[in-house]
Formats: sequence, structure tokens, C-alpha cells
Amino acid sequence: MPPNVLVVDDSAAIRKILQRVLRQSEVPLGNILEAGDGVQALEVLKSQPVDLVLTDINMPNMDGLQLLAQIKSSGQWPNVKVVMITTEGNQARVMEAVGLGAAGYVKKPFTADQIKEKLLSLF
Repeated sequence: MPPNVLVVDDSAAIRKILQRVLRQSEVPLGNILEAGDGVQALEVLKSQPVDLVLTDINMPNMDGLQLLAQIKSSGQWPNVKVVMITTEGNQARVMEAVGLGAAGYVKKPFTADQIKEKLLSLF
């Protein structure tokens, strides 16, 4: 069964770009869902099966690191992979994400090939 993907970013434009890149990646995917911040992402996770979360780090309400910590500590989603997609230049924040259990990260601006490569490494 192809994996369902949740795209989390406070920018609607980035969410749309990522959805287009995912569809064009030639990697078999199920549903592509979206959320504008970590709070909305948790609501989606509670209501729909999700296999992969692609999330920005810097967002209002609940940022990507807080979302990652919630996913990993809750026990509700033990098999959900989380990849950080960020402009974050601070290596310490990226390492914090990896320490919290992120499956990796992609820096913005990203290319379609970078996203495809990351997907192929995960599934």
C-alpha cells in the first residue's frame, strides 16, 4: 500500500509546491494531506492514517520540532517517519531534530530530485 504523506508548513505556497513535487516524483504515494502548523498536523494524524510527515521547523502555534517531539513521544504513531524541510541555517536545530527522531531533513530551497531521493531512501 503506498504511503500517505502529510505536508506541514505555514506557507500555503510551499505546501502546494511540495504537493506538486511529490506527485511528480514518480514514487508511488497514497493521499497527500496538508496542515498549516503542528496543531493542525496533530489533528490530521488523529483522523487519518499517515506514514510520512514533511514539516517545516519554523511555524506559529506549534513548530516542527514540537510536532516531531509530540509524534515520537505519544506512542500513537510509532511508525510515522518525519522529515524536516527547512530554511534553518542553525545546525544545532537540525541536529536537535535528528536527536528527536527525525528521519532526515531537506533544506529550502529544495529541488524535486532532492525530495524524490529522500522519499526513495525512506520507502
